[in-house]
Amino acid sequence: MKNILVGGQFGDEGKGKIISHLALADDPEVIARGGVGPNAGHEVHYKGKRYPMRMLSCGFVNENARLLIGAGVYVNPEVFLKEIELINGKERCGIDFRAGLITPEHIEEDSKSSLSKKIGTTKTGCGPAVADRTRRTAARVMDCPELKPYMTDVVEEVNKAKNVLVEGSQGFMLSLLYGTYPFVTSKDVSASTIAADVGIGPTKIDDVIMVIKSYTTRVGEGPFDGEIKEEEAKSKDMQEYGTVTGRPRRTSPDLHYDELRLAANVNGATQIAITKIDIRFPGNAGVKKYDELTNEAKAFIEKVEKELDVPVTLIGTGPDAEEIIDKRT
Repeated sequence: MKNILVGGQFGDEGKGKIISHLALADDPEVIARGGVGPNAGHEVHYKGKRYPMRMLSCGFVNENARLLIGAGVYVNPEVFLKEIELINGKERCGIDFRAGLITPEHIEEDSKSSLSKKIGTTKTGCGPAVADRTRRTAARVMDCPELKPYMTDVVEEVNKAKNVLVEGSQGFMLSLLYGTYPFVTSKDVSASTIAADVGIGPTKIDDVIMVIKSYTTRVGEGPFDGEIKEEEAKSKDMQEYGTVTGRPRRTSPDLHYDELRLAANVNGATQIAITKIDIRFPGNAGVKKYDELTNEAKAFIEKVEKELDVPVTLIGTGPDAEEIIDKRT
C-alpha cells in the first residue's frame, strides 16, 4: 500500500494532523516527505504537546516508522537537525542523497528579493535554491558534511517497503503550475509531483488523500475570494497564524468549490479529509463517531462529497491527532 496525502487549498489545511493519524492508524513502514522544503510548516498536537515541523513528516508520532525526505525536496540543514533533536529521531531519519541544499546565501537572496516583497514569500531560501538547481549550479545535500550520516537512497527504500505514506507540502492552489500565479510556491505540489519527489511511479499509487479545511485560509499576497477582516475571523474562531512565518492567515469562511474540483481532478483524489469541522460547527469538538456529529455538520460533509464526487473518509474534530473520525473502518 502506497498512499499520498496532499493539500487541496492554499496550504494550512491540517495535513499534519491527518498524517499523524494515518501514521498511527495504518502503521506504515516508511513515511516520506515530498514537496518544496522548510517554507511549509506542518503542525501536529500529540499527547498534549505541540510539534511545529518544517522538514520532517508529522508522521514521526509512529516511533517505528522510517522518516525520509525525497530527492525533490530542498533541505535546510539547521532546520533538519533541530527537528531530529526535537523528536529524538537520529536513528530513523534519512535524506535522499540527490536532494537539494538550501544555503545561507539562498536565504539572504530570498530576503532581499523584490519578488519576496511582491508575492509575500516565506524568505526561507527555497525559491533561490530551486532556481539554482534549474540552472544546474546548485549544491546538493551530499555536499554538506553535517548531513552525510543521514544520506540514503529514498527511491530504493520507498519501492522496497510494502506500506508507505507520502506527505506533500503546501496546497494545490499554491502550485507553480495550477495555482494563483504568480502568487505561488516555486514548484508544482500536486500528487504526481509529490510521488516523483520521493521516487514512486504513478502505477504504484493506491490512494490519494486530499486534505481540505472546513473553511479557507491563505498566507501571503494574491487573489482570495470571500476574504473577511481579521476581527470577523476572530469572532468566528477562524483566525489562524502561519506555522513558519507567524503571519496572520487571511480567512474566507467559505469553501471555493470550483477550485476544489480542479484540485480533486489534477490530484486524482480518491479520498477527502476535512479538518476543523468543530470550528465551523460548534458542538462537534472531540467527536470520534460519524453518527455523533450534528446534523448541520453531516449535511456539510454530504455537500462536499456531492460537489467533488469524492468520498469524505477522514473528519478532524479537534487539534489532537486522536480527535478524528475515520470512516475507512
